[in-house]
Amino acid sequence: MKTILDAKDTLEANLVKGLLQQQGIAAYIRGEYLQGGIGELPPMGMVQVQVAQEDVERAEKIILAWEAGDYAIED
Repeated sequence: MKTILDAKDTLEANLVKGLLQQQGIAAYIRGEYLQGGIGELPPMGMVQVQVAQEDVERAEKIILAWEAGDYAIED
């Protein structure tokens, strides 16, 4: 597994994971439950989205498109 995103929090990690899964890429969230153990202070760099090595290139393109707003919800 390779880390493709250091998420700000579990919400962002789950959004990206869901987006990747919609595109047929299996994704795993590393450190998903660490935030609750720390309390209300957000842990930085502890929640990561990971994919298999063979999916890295496709996943990175999808994340770049998501960050650019290509998957934004329109009114």
